[in-house]
Amino acid sequence: MSGQNTAFTSTSDYVASKELLASVNVAIALQKPLLIKGEPGTGKTMLAKAVADSLGKKLIIWNIKSTTKAQDGLYVYDTIQRLYDGQFGEEGVDDISRYIKLGKLGEAFDSDEQVVLLIDEIDKADLEFPNDLLWELDQMEFYIHETKRTVKAKHRPMVIITSNAEKELPDAFLRRCIFHYIDFPNEALMEEIVRTHYPDVEEKLLKDAMEVFYWIRSIKDVRKKPSTSELIDWINALQIGGIPTDKLKEELPFVGTIVKKDEDLETIRHRVD
Repeated sequence: MSGQNTAFTSTSDYVASKELLASVNVAIALQKPLLIKGEPGTGKTMLAKAVADSLGKKLIIWNIKSTTKAQDGLYVYDTIQRLYDGQFGEEGVDDISRYIKLGKLGEAFDSDEQVVLLIDEIDKADLEFPNDLLWELDQMEFYIHETKRTVKAKHRPMVIITSNAEKELPDAFLRRCIFHYIDFPNEALMEEIVRTHYPDVEEKLLKDAMEVFYWIRSIKDVRKKPSTSELIDWINALQIGGIPTDKLKEELPFVGTIVKKDEDLETIRHRVD
């Protein structure tokens, strides 16, 4: 790809704090995985896309689920397909390599160009999952037993790992990462973020919406505090609806955009009353 940079900068769609920019660029310089934590809606997953866009690189996403195993990211041997082909007399069934499919980590290693690899929500997997990746992330290679082939990274991928802190990650894994916690944006940064999406947003609407938004987040009893992405959606709804903002706090139009739990809505309305 043309126009590649060597340092990450904010993009037209993603505004990063100075601290986050520094962490990303340190991880790039040291060639270490970047582990990102932060509350939901702070842009952890979108960071990987922003890094890829900023540096002009392909993004490969490995979405982690509770059933995901480390092996899934390396390769899968499709024995069932091979058995099926054998039963129906397909040619080439003796060539095991035809039935080896690289996982997302394998794709990143095998790419002819350096890529950005996002390992998204690593804490959803079992406790052994991070440890099972230590060798591959250190050595940037893995062995396919069925074909006796070693897949070695042609270019060390930029690895970004996100976690919602649902589980503690092993110390041995943490030692190999650069860590950054994305703090919730303050009002100045939040305004900059909103304006990247809606540069022509009316000043009063933005001011009033952010005031209500941060007021809701300040209420101790609110269980699910609204996120950045939900504020952006709410502002969009207010713009589309042409809602006057004079009584925004009292009337809470389109409140389902930012408040997603019945008990939270009751708490907020009780405070208003």
